[in-house]
Amino acid sequence: MISFFKKYHKWLGIVITIFILLFAVSGIVLNHRELFSSVDVNRSFLPADYDYNDWNRAAVKSTERIGEDSILIYGNIGVWLTDNNLTFFKEFNDGFPKGVDNHKVCKVFKTTGGDLFAGTLFGLFIYDYEKSEWNKILSPEHNPRIVDIAQKGDTLFVLSRSFLFKTVDNKSFVKFQLPQPIDYDNKVGLFKTLWVIHSGEIYGSFGKLFVDLVGLIFIFLSVSGLIYFIIPFIVKKKKGRKSQKVKRKNLKKFNSWMLNWHNKIGWITIVFLVLTTFTGMFLRPPLLAIIGEMKVGKIPYTELDTPNPWFDKLRRIIIDDDIIYIGTPEAIYYTDLNFSGKLMKFKNQPPLSVMGINAFKIIDKENLLVGSFEGLFKWNHITDFVYDEIKQQEYQPDTNKRIPLGEFLVTGYTDDFEVGDVYFDFDKGAGVIGESLSFVEMPEQIQQQKMSLWNVALEVHTARMYKFMFGSLYILFIPMVGLIILFVLISGFIVWFKIHRKRSKYRRSISQ
Repeated sequence: MISFFKKYHKWLGIVITIFILLFAVSGIVLNHRELFSSVDVNRSFLPADYDYNDWNRAAVKSTERIGEDSILIYGNIGVWLTDNNLTFFKEFNDGFPKGVDNHKVCKVFKTTGGDLFAGTLFGLFIYDYEKSEWNKILSPEHNPRIVDIAQKGDTLFVLSRSFLFKTVDNKSFVKFQLPQPIDYDNKVGLFKTLWVIHSGEIYGSFGKLFVDLVGLIFIFLSVSGLIYFIIPFIVKKKKGRKSQKVKRKNLKKFNSWMLNWHNKIGWITIVFLVLTTFTGMFLRPPLLAIIGEMKVGKIPYTELDTPNPWFDKLRRIIIDDDIIYIGTPEAIYYTDLNFSGKLMKFKNQPPLSVMGINAFKIIDKENLLVGSFEGLFKWNHITDFVYDEIKQQEYQPDTNKRIPLGEFLVTGYTDDFEVGDVYFDFDKGAGVIGESLSFVEMPEQIQQQKMSLWNVALEVHTARMYKFMFGSLYILFIPMVGLIILFVLISGFIVWFKIHRKRSKYRRSISQ
């Protein structure tokens, strides 16, 4: 049995070394988005799937009309000025820091007073009309992402992933924690729990640095194992040459030292290596389908153990005449304008993606438009009727669906252009609803934008980058490679333990 584990620990380890290295390096980058936010990668170095094509890949989230014939179109492409007929595109990103990530905009909002705001991944910006540039005015702690903006009277409401901020002068912001929902059970999604364990965020900045260290250990174990495998071939090649005797001896000594530390670091950190691998396997389909709807208790003394029931859950806000709608990945809630009681959840809702809500708009007193990676739906929250806007028919749930994604991965929506109502699909790009018309072609100046290093790392870490090699089977890459890594880790520990115990027994017998 020991020879079996030893053999496959070696050969499987060698086969997946390059993937382990890519997982480790990309994971470290993912843990420090702001640090790497100014670093971009030219799309010509990436597979063709990563080219912008027909406004795909979350290029657009929505639009904001700032004049009779002036519209800002925004999203992962940044902010661009155009007109009702999309006859021109002028960049509108001056003032944002360098880097594609710093230009990604979740929301652009013009107040009734004419002030123009942009919610980005790293804070809230206001537009200076005199200098024609954006200036940052708010950067929330923990997670600076601003996901939505709304207005009621003279008060501006700014939504982050965890809190609501209010201001009347665009200078002083009051942080407000939303009341807990009426059905609050102090639990959190298992997906979120595994996510923060995998990233280390469960223990804040210290936890992320610790997981970075785990990533470095993965790199060391992979490289040291590869070196241990290669050196005997080099020694054998030098065999018979007297002039190389010292070099052979030094190589053997170095290899022995390398194996010693490979084993020592491996068995000391085995629990953390296995935990990191195991949790990562469930963060992507198909295993994600198993945990997608599960909720668990908050782990005490961690970042999840917070009195804020909305921690990292808030995504969208709409303020109507007498009601406020709050959108989260789990459900849509409502309350009065003063937040005077617990937030109520609508009993029946349109399907929502665990990735969050990407389109959220009032149609009339009874109907809301809700878009996510489950599709785009017109929802009557009075009668509970759900209409599929893209298919132009009543929504019919797919009871056989195993992956928590819809047929249309909606990343944005707008009704500001003459062409009609337009939705944006992550894969398919722009589509005009209910019409045979097509949206304008993506201008070359926008199409040639680079991709942020963080997003490249995300594509590598989630294995989507390997789609060009494995086709649709890439979705099985994470669980398959995860199982192989677990086998390599556990088999390595078994081999070490057996040999270590054998040596220990031998030493004890000698000492007696």
